[in-house]
Amino acid sequence: MPLTHEVVNQPPPLAGHDLAADAALLEGLAREGAGWAAEDLHRLGKLGGQPEAQRWAEDANRYEPRLLTHDRYGHRVDEVEFHPAWHNLMDVAVGAGLAGAPWADGRAGAHVARAAGTFVWSQVEAGHTCPVSMTYAVVPALRNAPELAAAYEPLLTARVYDPGLRTPAAKRGLLAGMGMTEKQGGSDVRANSTTAAPAGDGTYRLRGHKWFTSAPMCDLFLVLAQAPGGLSCFLVPRVLPDGARNPFRIQRLKDKLGNRSNASSEPEFDETVAWLVGEEGRGVRTIIEMVAMTRLDCVTGSAAGMRAALVQAVHHARHRAAFGGPLIGKPLMRNVLADLAVESEAATALALRLAGAVDRGVRGDAGERAFSRLAIAVGKFWVCKRQPAVVGEALECLGGNGYVEESGLPRLYRDAPLNSIWEGSGNVQALDVLRALRRDPAGLDAFRAEVGAAAGADARLDAATAQLTALLSDGDDLESDARRVVERMALVLQGSLLVRHAPAAVADAFCASRLGGDWGHSFGTLARGVDTAALIDRALPA
Repeated sequence: MPLTHEVVNQPPPLAGHDLAADAALLEGLAREGAGWAAEDLHRLGKLGGQPEAQRWAEDANRYEPRLLTHDRYGHRVDEVEFHPAWHNLMDVAVGAGLAGAPWADGRAGAHVARAAGTFVWSQVEAGHTCPVSMTYAVVPALRNAPELAAAYEPLLTARVYDPGLRTPAAKRGLLAGMGMTEKQGGSDVRANSTTAAPAGDGTYRLRGHKWFTSAPMCDLFLVLAQAPGGLSCFLVPRVLPDGARNPFRIQRLKDKLGNRSNASSEPEFDETVAWLVGEEGRGVRTIIEMVAMTRLDCVTGSAAGMRAALVQAVHHARHRAAFGGPLIGKPLMRNVLADLAVESEAATALALRLAGAVDRGVRGDAGERAFSRLAIAVGKFWVCKRQPAVVGEALECLGGNGYVEESGLPRLYRDAPLNSIWEGSGNVQALDVLRALRRDPAGLDAFRAEVGAAAGADARLDAATAQLTALLSDGDDLESDARRVVERMALVLQGSLLVRHAPAAVADAFCASRLGGDWGHSFGTLARGVDTAALIDRALPA
């Protein structure tokens, strides 16, 4: 090989590590009541760090899903064909209990363990977690129809990935999706025009066109449609109990910015058989239970995307020399990496706290249930907004190498905006928070109690909390200030969590920059004196 092609000063591949070797994650896992899951989490993390899993992620995104509308004989089949790598990723995720399994697990902390597993495994590849998340989220909503829940819940909570369209009762495990948005309404689902006509036998017949229905190869879907009594929620199986295909005509797959491994579709319903879930006219209230759980996963997934990008940036800086020494030894680079590490840990701590609230809420804790209703919307707004900025900065740490597909950072960057858009963009989330503040005083009380648990520990946090209290007490219409209100809520909640649970260096850097105003408009503007070494060392995978 000519000397001009000698490769020097390039970092080794980031492989063979444990994605679960993350101090903030493991501490949160134990703190929220799921320390018993650490061994399984490390097993999943070690698999995720292997080159084989990384190849699955690359292949699932390189070889995108393909729509097959008809078979060779002209029969309508409406199937989506995936690369084998997709199925490998799905098999691990479902087998690890990241789909519906926690709803059948009586152990305290089961939902926390599942959130931590999702955090770890989605760092490998985010697209396949869409059907996994929806399957997890469908169970509480489906319980509004006890007979349907009795029939399908055992298969939705199974740890078996069983792909292919067959009669649900004949499968070993099921996946679920949802169909809400339509082209004329988007987030305004009450503008939906899909109709549901009673068939006289306890079922309904749907007619209409959905605009954005992800993972169309799921077995079951919760769908919103206009029934005689108003907008209602329905269960739509792809295959009917007698083995016949339910009309679910996929018009096309979306050509998306990111999330390319996952198929997102436009299905058309034409005399499609459906079963009512909940009461007629209460479709939004019924399906919102599913939406809330997917929003929890949006927070978790965005925190995971931040973590994946941070680890790539730190790994590169440790092994790259520039301007006479290791890149990680340069003060300005250390400031950037430390700043990213603070943002990542704050997101991780919040995601696990929300999972803990959900876990305790489903076990009967009314205060935690009230807290989760408000705080999930707050977290969804803020953490998902932060992911694109974090990934973009991490990509820049690799320079031109980060802009090349082989680094994996471009895929992380394309995927980064999705969670902020999924089932309610930033404005929708902010307005949902205001709605919750008006309708559910118990949620605000629980939020204040959570933040107040750190009162007196940091003057900057105390001052920010007082400012938030004044803002919330403003009697004027808050809608135009909704984003400012929710942003401040998220920051004081993260600050409270870090002050109570993170090392002093992390909490101090967060409070000084995010709450105290000693911060610029980009990452890498932490004040002098911040212990960047402690922040970066803590972020390193063991």
